[in-house]
Amino acid sequence: MRTETPPIVRLADYRPSDYLIDRVDLDVRLHPTETRITATLALRPNPLGEAGAPLVLDGDDLTLLAVALDGQPTAPGALEATPRGLTLHQPPQRPFVLSLETQVNPSANTKLMGLYRSNGVYCTQCEADGFRRITYFLDRPDVLAVYTTRIEADREEAPVLLGNGNPVEAGEAGPGRHYAVWHDPYPKPAYLFALVGGRLGRISSRFTTMEGREVEIAVHVEPGKEHRAPYALDAVARAMAWDERVFGRPYDLDVFNVVAVSDFNMGAMENKGLNIFNDKYVLASPDTATDTDYANIEAIIAHEYFHNWSGNRVTCRDWFQLCLKEGLTVFRDQEFSSDERSRPVHRIAEVRTLRARQFPEDAGPLAHPVRPQAYREINNFYTATVYEKGAEIVRMLRTLLGPERFRAGMDLYFSRCDGTAATVEDFLAAFAEASGRDLAAFARWYAQAGTPTVSVAGRYDPHQCTYTLDFHQSLPAIATEASGGGAPQPLVIPISLGLVAREGGALAARSERVRDGVFVLQEESDRLVFTEVASEPVPSLFRGFSAPVKVAHSLDTAQCLTLLAHDSDPFNRWQAAQNLALDILTTRARGGAPLAAEAGPGGAALAQALGGFLDAEALKDPAFAALVLAIAGDQEVAQEIGANVDPDAIHRARWTLRAHLGRALQPRLLALREALAAPAGQPFSPDAASAGQRALRNAALDLIAAADPELGTRLAEAQFEEADNMTDRLAALAVLTLLPGEGRERALAAFDETYRGEPLVLDKWFALQAMIPEPGTVARVRALMRHEGYSAANPNRVRALIGSFSLNNPTQFHREDGAGYELLAETVLDLDSRNPQVAARLLTAFNTWRMMEPGRRARAEARLRMIAASPGLSPDVSDIANRSLASARHQITA
Repeated sequence: MRTETPPIVRLADYRPSDYLIDRVDLDVRLHPTETRITATLALRPNPLGEAGAPLVLDGDDLTLLAVALDGQPTAPGALEATPRGLTLHQPPQRPFVLSLETQVNPSANTKLMGLYRSNGVYCTQCEADGFRRITYFLDRPDVLAVYTTRIEADREEAPVLLGNGNPVEAGEAGPGRHYAVWHDPYPKPAYLFALVGGRLGRISSRFTTMEGREVEIAVHVEPGKEHRAPYALDAVARAMAWDERVFGRPYDLDVFNVVAVSDFNMGAMENKGLNIFNDKYVLASPDTATDTDYANIEAIIAHEYFHNWSGNRVTCRDWFQLCLKEGLTVFRDQEFSSDERSRPVHRIAEVRTLRARQFPEDAGPLAHPVRPQAYREINNFYTATVYEKGAEIVRMLRTLLGPERFRAGMDLYFSRCDGTAATVEDFLAAFAEASGRDLAAFARWYAQAGTPTVSVAGRYDPHQCTYTLDFHQSLPAIATEASGGGAPQPLVIPISLGLVAREGGALAARSERVRDGVFVLQEESDRLVFTEVASEPVPSLFRGFSAPVKVAHSLDTAQCLTLLAHDSDPFNRWQAAQNLALDILTTRARGGAPLAAEAGPGGAALAQALGGFLDAEALKDPAFAALVLAIAGDQEVAQEIGANVDPDAIHRARWTLRAHLGRALQPRLLALREALAAPAGQPFSPDAASAGQRALRNAALDLIAAADPELGTRLAEAQFEEADNMTDRLAALAVLTLLPGEGRERALAAFDETYRGEPLVLDKWFALQAMIPEPGTVARVRALMRHEGYSAANPNRVRALIGSFSLNNPTQFHREDGAGYELLAETVLDLDSRNPQVAARLLTAFNTWRMMEPGRRARAEARLRMIAASPGLSPDVSDIANRSLASARHQITA
């Protein structure tokens, strides 16, 4: 493998394709090592392209067997073909047909892009540019064609043959072989092509759309695991009904197929009518899946289904518009989950994910705008910024316009852009037209990188009965470079807010600039004045996290306690508890407090407030109470500190505070565990209410164990042995992994023995051990890499062990001696030649290296430079390594 430096692709250089493809007829003859594909392409010159230009088709590792132009062999010298592309020098300047026969080896395709075999099942992954690994093509999202696919295979090896669209024909294809023909009537780009062939189990149901169409929904899984598929099947039907009810979007084919495969680089893929899933997000049963697994299955099933409109019927013109399908669809799946479960609880979970993944990305060397201006490797831009921050932009748009005008804008966007490849400008134009509002300034959210900080200062005038809030917004310095060098401009920031009386309840006040509880900050600085304010209020700002910003507001402890006790906004009640904990943790982490230190006055006030909260609220909404009890994690504290971070000091501070809270709340926590215990014989249910009760019981166990390891060990061991579901069993094991001793090792060995034949369950076991914050964890991870259940060829195994270590164990990944960096670097370089996409994503764990204290920072930089200088790097890994090092002039100094 050779080191490649792919050219920079720039949004400013976009131009339409010189040729269009109207129809694609594929004949795919599946074979483990010699699959042959005949592609018949109906092409024509694009009136918007360059007249007479050569036809340049993309390829990747292809073997060309035959070419014909309008049914005739091409003349000598008429074309040039290599494994990476095909050029027809003088194509006809009229409609013409090009036939290509290529050969690929699915069994040797360890990149898991294009056509490959996973545990004997043939499947495809074509986003972003995998179709060029199947046949030569104009592999770009703005070339839309109607596909008909004939799939042929050995009947014994692949009795199930699936493709995009609707089935139209099936039959015998010679001794021991059969075929199936699928036709998709809706034009689509090549990245949405899919086929599956293999031995699969199947469950199905039927759904009638709002238009009266009868749809057969089917979920295909590894034979023998059909009993773990009903939850995914039900999630599809619920997603279909929700999209009709909320967005007016009916399904448009006669069948909808979901296929679960064990080797998959992503979570899932929205191929038209044939969604292919990582089996992690399909298979679920009470003894193998946690409540989190059930929620993720529901959300990701819905996400891929919602792409049928926001991504398939309306696709993106180029990969710079990726947020247009992904950010919008994340917003849609978040709204679905919020309606299916608890909206406040789900909103908090969304924000925790954003702060844990996207905020660090926005603050590090891999920062980029939601719509980047340039890239070298598009696979590296499937990021939290595109997905999660992209969703937040859509949510802000709804907040600004209101639900009715937002829905009108969505309807106009879908109707106007149906069957086209759209841009962010097309999206915003629909909302501007539907609402009559100028959205030019709002569009800056798509163009500027970095997380804004909004500084707020409030003052009360008792004589005038006014309350004044002064706002100032700013972007970090890194935003200028990551956004292309221009000076950041003020963003349009919707601030949902209210005033809370210190004794509780909403405080009446008037302001002409607040509409429907929202003030819009559009300038760098602005002032908001409330009149007729009877007493000094506590401001409740950014309710529901109304904008993806950091807030610098010096609320004192008493004000935070008021919000925790009395705010009507659940998110800000949770945020108040987080703020109290963060103030304690950042203060102590900066001072490097020893483990045995007490939590101090702030900890006592927090414990008292949490005790009152639990007494009043815990049994009303256990899921919400569990979130309030979960103090900010190590990484969030590190983000708050921002520079010269010492992960060990943060960990000590968190351990001290958790132990203090556990001691102070122990009687309440023990009582809650008793009150929330499921009655004997009650069957497991993954519903939101039951999941919330389990969440609070297990949050209580975690704090009890932090305060009293001996009691925690006894309770956790008993729960581990007696649990009748994976949620409680894994929660008990998670507690035990933090308590060194024989009990931990016994439980880990028992779990391994019980679930050794269940790879997805064993992933949880790998992950828990990778996250143990102890010096022996690097050696433990290296030993687990030799475990018979671990496979470096399977992305799920790699993410579970190496990903969990590097992303979720800051004390050991960022070890002072650099052993954690060495482990990740070795893994990335070893994996790069087989699966560069997974290797590159692992490497992003170095994104926070500049935040570390000088010693760690130097060791991390040395490892990154070693990786970047390694011969034979893939474009994927080379891109991440060099981008991580490129912003050296922004290095944080001691």
